[in-house]
Amino acid sequence: MTYCIAVFRSRSQAIDCKNALARAGIWAEITATPAALGLGCGLSVRFRYSSYRRAKNLISHAAYTAFYGYITA
Repeated sequence: MTYCIAVFRSRSQAIDCKNALARAGIWAEITATPAALGLGCGLSVRFRYSSYRRAKNLISHAAYTAFYGYITA
């Protein structure tokens, strides 16, 4: 299964995003940010790639200031 990871520079915003996705019915979990990125707080949000469009829409409307971008895993 393919996953998408939303990378954040803020632990609190990563946790808020995970909770917002869950409230919207999108499976999500907190995961470690890949060390190779050398970014952020060390926490990111992982969700199924099949939910990418819905998750992207929710994240963009939330206007997280510490959001960095997406990677696939």
